[in-house]
Parts: sequence; C-alpha cells; structure tokens
Amino acid sequence: MTDLPEVSWFAALCDDDYEQLGVPDPSLRSSWEHCRDITLAADRNGFDAILMPSGYQLGIDTVAFASAVAPQLERLAPLVAVRMGELWVPQLARQLATLDQIVGGRLLVNIISSDLPGESLASEPRYRRTLEWMQALRTLLSGEPLAMHGEFVDLEVEAPRIATEARRCPPFYFGGLSPAARDVAAQGADVYLTWPDTVAATAEVVQDLTARAAAHGRTLRFGFRAHVIVRETEAEARAAARELVAALDDDTGAAIRSRSLDTASAGVARQAELRDGADDDGYAERHLWTGVGRARSGAGAAIVGDPDQVRATLDAYRSVGVDAFILSGYPHQRECDRFARLVLEDYPHRPLWIG
Repeated sequence: MTDLPEVSWFAALCDDDYEQLGVPDPSLRSSWEHCRDITLAADRNGFDAILMPSGYQLGIDTVAFASAVAPQLERLAPLVAVRMGELWVPQLARQLATLDQIVGGRLLVNIISSDLPGESLASEPRYRRTLEWMQALRTLLSGEPLAMHGEFVDLEVEAPRIATEARRCPPFYFGGLSPAARDVAAQGADVYLTWPDTVAATAEVVQDLTARAAAHGRTLRFGFRAHVIVRETEAEARAAARELVAALDDDTGAAIRSRSLDTASAGVARQAELRDGADDDGYAERHLWTGVGRARSGAGAAIVGDPDQVRATLDAYRSVGVDAFILSGYPHQRECDRFARLVLEDYPHRPLWIG
C-alpha cells in the first residue's frame, strides 16, 4: 500500500447528473456553468484531479471545457478524456501541450478507445488503432519528431514547437477489461483504470496487468473509478442509495445505458454481471452497491457507508494495489462537498502525478 493515494472527482460533462436516477433535471444537464461549478467545488475541496469525460452525443466538448476552466483552478489537475482517432494525432498533441501549459504542467490524459461517432469498428482493430495513437501521441508530447508507418498512423512529422510544461508526456490513464484492452494498457498506459468490482476481483485484475506490463519491461499504477454515497451513519447511506433509484423503472434505465458508445464492451458486461450477482438490495459486497448501474453504462457501482466505512473500503482497494481513486456522487456538486467534509478532510492524500 502506498503512503498517500490520489483522490479525484468527476466533472459530469456528459449529461450524467441527477437528484434521482432516471428523472431528468434541466438544471443538472451538462453546460459550461454547471460543469464549471462542479470542477471549482472539487478544486476548493482539495481533490487532486478531476475526470473530464468525453461523449459525442452527450454533453459538452472536453478539451474546450478544460481550456476554459483551467485558469480558474488553483491546484486541481484536469484528467482530460480524448478518443483515439477522433482528431488527427499531431493536432491533438498540439492541443494537449497547449492545455498543459495553461494548467502549469498538471495535465493528465484519459485515453478512450470506444467507437467514433457514426463508426462501428471491431474490437481488435480498434484497440490496435488505440495503441498506435497512444504511441504516436506519447512521442509528440515528449517533444520528439514522429516517424511511424503503422496500420492506422502512417506519417513523418516534426514535433510541434509548443511542448508540455515539463517537456515530457503527461500520464496516460486507460481502462478496458478485454484481453486486447489489457494488452494495450500493458504496452501504452501509465495508470490502468478499473470500474467498480469486488476487492478480490480487483486484486486479480491488478495481478494480471502487473504481469502483462512486466512482460514489456514496464510498470503500471492502478486507479479505481466508482461512485460514492457517504452519510453520517450506514443506515442513512443505505437509505440515500434506495432514494437515488426510487423513481427509476427498468425501461428508463435501459434507455439511459444504451446511449453510450461502449455498451457492448467487456467492462460493461462485467458491471452487468456484478449486478446480477448482488443480493436483493443490490450489494455485491457489504459496501459495494450496484444500483447505480441500472441507469449507467459505465462505472455502475457505488461505495456506500459512513465515513469510517468508506475510508476502510478505499484502504481495502489500496491494499491490493490501487493508488488512485476517481469518485463521484449524485448530484455531483453537493456530493463533492459532502465527501470532502465527511471523508477527504481526514483522509491524507496527494497528487501522485508530481515527481
């Protein structure tokens, strides 16, 4: 277990904010003002980073939003999601290098491998494309010229004059459960992100990815993306979980899940399996509640409990190798404040991307 973990929040750029799941609230739809307020709350509350997700049909543009909010951040690192293949790689490198300068070298990059809008590419070639793009992007963001003649990236180009603050590539965060995704992570990622799962299952993923990375002479850090419902008592936290889905019917939940471009991924299938194996109240483990996944395609479970139980649960994941947490709660700004007050203030942490 590392001494101090990295603890991040979620900016909800993709229309994923509710008082109750499945009940649309126009005031919580992603917009510049709403997502800015969530981000500034995370900065004010002392989180280390904030995930800014990417979705074509949902919400607002990630890089444009990050560029606009960056000058208002005091310490928060933006974890900016970018889809491999969506923008030509030299232009993407220039955008990210410029953004890194705006935030004083604090940029983190979340690599997304899902289909592009209007596209349907089989999993294997899509992950081959992702790896090539990651390798090309890392070269350019490290300030080096690129000469690559691959299946998806075939070009020779000088490095752009605009470089990152430290003249090295920002950390790449990447997730995916399929064998192809794991191989990409082992070869090209810095931080492997998992969606919620039991502690034992998470340990197995960490062990597998550690071995895969070692085969390529590399090491990985591990991150855990989950929701959180914390209240002063466990009974109150469980009641809040029930209230979150009290107005949700199965058809509405299925419609919400289907809007994502990654609905057929191995990770989504594992979240469904976790729900199917949960108890009658939706708990896969005592403090891991799968009800969120009834209305969400991606990370579909929440850590639920009182402050001590939530901290202990985070530590249980740390004990199997996780050292970065990306958390969220509904609605995101209110739960950001609540988590900071109840948990984060007494949970030592630091941004591990420094140094």
